[in-house]
Amino acid sequence: MNQMMTRRHFVVASATAAGGLAVSVAFPAVADAAIAGATPFGADVEAGELNAFVAIEPDGTVLIRSPHQEMGQGPLTALPMIVAEELECDWSKVKVEYASPARNLRAHGVYGEMATVGSRGVRTSWQMLLQAGASARARLIEAAARRWNVPAAECTAENGRVIHKASNRSLDYGELAGEAAKITLAREPETRTPDRFKLIGKRLPRVDTPAKINGTAKFAIDTRIPGMVYAAIAACPVFGGRLRHVDDSPALGRRGVLQVVKLADAVAVVADRFWRAKEALSLLAPEWDVGPAGATDSAQFTRLYRDALDGPMVTARETGDVDGTMAKGGRIVEALYEAPHLAHATMEPLNATVDLKPDRLEVWLGSQTPMGTIRQAAAASGLRPEQIIVHNCFLGGGFGRRSINDEMRQAILIAKQVGKPVKLVWTREEDMTHDRYRPQAAVRMKAALGDDGFPIAFDAKIAVGSILRSTGISKVENGVEAQAVEGIANIPYAIPNLRVGCMLKNTHVPVMFWRSVGSSQNAFFVESYVDELAHAAGQDPYRFRRALLAHRPDFLGVLDTIAEKSDWNRPLGPGRGRGIAIHECYGSIIGQVAEVTVSRKGELKVDRIVAAVDCGHVVNPGIVEAQIQSGVIYGLSAALYGEITIKDGRVEQTNFDQYQVVRLADAPKIEVYLALSGGKKWGGIGEPGTAATAPAVANAVFAATGVRVRALPLKNVKLVGPA
Repeated sequence: MNQMMTRRHFVVASATAAGGLAVSVAFPAVADAAIAGATPFGADVEAGELNAFVAIEPDGTVLIRSPHQEMGQGPLTALPMIVAEELECDWSKVKVEYASPARNLRAHGVYGEMATVGSRGVRTSWQMLLQAGASARARLIEAAARRWNVPAAECTAENGRVIHKASNRSLDYGELAGEAAKITLAREPETRTPDRFKLIGKRLPRVDTPAKINGTAKFAIDTRIPGMVYAAIAACPVFGGRLRHVDDSPALGRRGVLQVVKLADAVAVVADRFWRAKEALSLLAPEWDVGPAGATDSAQFTRLYRDALDGPMVTARETGDVDGTMAKGGRIVEALYEAPHLAHATMEPLNATVDLKPDRLEVWLGSQTPMGTIRQAAAASGLRPEQIIVHNCFLGGGFGRRSINDEMRQAILIAKQVGKPVKLVWTREEDMTHDRYRPQAAVRMKAALGDDGFPIAFDAKIAVGSILRSTGISKVENGVEAQAVEGIANIPYAIPNLRVGCMLKNTHVPVMFWRSVGSSQNAFFVESYVDELAHAAGQDPYRFRRALLAHRPDFLGVLDTIAEKSDWNRPLGPGRGRGIAIHECYGSIIGQVAEVTVSRKGELKVDRIVAAVDCGHVVNPGIVEAQIQSGVIYGLSAALYGEITIKDGRVEQTNFDQYQVVRLADAPKIEVYLALSGGKKWGGIGEPGTAATAPAVANAVFAATGVRVRALPLKNVKLVGPA
């Protein structure tokens, strides 16, 4: 489905959605009006349902349905704010729930893709949501005008009421909703332009915060249903391997153990308690057929990606004459950069609860793509999509991992053998060693500098794992996929001769989308290398970039903001340094300046991150700031520590003691500023904050020590502080 929904499409989709209220999950203290037992397939249309997104109760409570999922990034506040902007309702009376994927399936995509990936929340849904609010408001006004027998043009809506100023009459939305729901408008109203916004842009508290503070927020791991049994699982430690044999006698007969389930590539123990299932599973010694992949390791992969840079490339972009310009001589700067596999390491390990019947399947989990979850569940169960109900819960972190539901597939296969509702929980070790990882990558960049020190030719060759091939989501038609070259093929700098080559190279290690996707490594590559070019030219890194971005006022706005707010020109003491980076990611421009200190022992401390973002428009500044802060911490964890390594075909890191993340004591001071360019741009926010952190920190390390970081993580780099 097209990401952007036109006004005409909205009208058609809303009309086809009139089959009733369909709620797959509602959050206590977020949407009290809907309960877990609501009919997912839909009942008759409620009297106060104005369209698929808005229902108004007799007491004036406004229920707004969010097509995107909450995993900490704030869509349950930002998206309803967009609807409420046009609806002119009383925000204190707004309650929120997830839109139903079952209804979306039945109503031919009335809620759009419903995919909470790639910063698609506000970025791809704002027009659809504005239209939903405007349409509901117009129906309420028309209902009041008909009751008063006056022209609708004489009526206005304000704070949850329709007002007729000429007669000094007004009616609450709750009094009008039943009549308004029956009205068909002659045409859908136009939506507001940003200069007329009244609610959008305000710093409102998040609606999901109280539930998460008082403990009523329900995550998938909290699920309990009648008759449920628990399963713990161990999949083949080498990806692609198979289960050869397992003696189940050590587990059977233990207290609470019900069954040992053997799958093609895994073994699971089912019990009346998860701990009992987990402990019994640990007694088993399965024999695996690991195949040739069992003899691989990270050192081999490193050579594989490096060697690929010397082989043929598929051209992702070519402008001007790179080879001819390089042949003319001048200053040539060449460098090899590398990045490792990374785990998602979500705080809530993967888990799913399934209740499988012959003609119906209900699933409780946290999914970033509920429509994709329905398709995956249909494939695993053999049922039709319309026979599947997805109860989507709060997500305890996603970062891309929860868009392919391996845990649900396993739970369904186990339930087929057990014949009871099954709750499968991955241990942290299972989660860490059976992730779908950020791809490993290597890139060689080469540039020719002109007499003025600025690049006149740029050649980049990248070897990276293909996400699309690994996941099977879609085919790679021409040997290049967008995420493999994002941030390199669309490099913003004014370089007249430019070429980017790509070689997609997969191993047996599965790879997938990871927060900021290709930008997570490509921003590090490009922005670190641009710093090298500035140093080779003997120029200040900020001013060097500024000259190359003179044609991009939006980039300059961000760049100048971080330079000013970070006191770029103020000298720092010995062993301290500043680094700068700027990058475009999912429609937003993110810039960061990092300040670091390196001790005499070579110990690195990131002291401060100053960030600025241009996402065009902001719905809720508080959410934007929190998302950039979150992205910085996530990116800093990867830059300092993140590394998944392979030995004997299997992942070596099993828990947070081996896969370290930034802790509170290590967190820098983070400042976030908005440098908005407005216009037609509505950029994403969930992804961008991560992208610029690694290069900003790496460049600051160079400024402090003279050591150029070309491979992450920094924990593997030997640093030398001031004498």
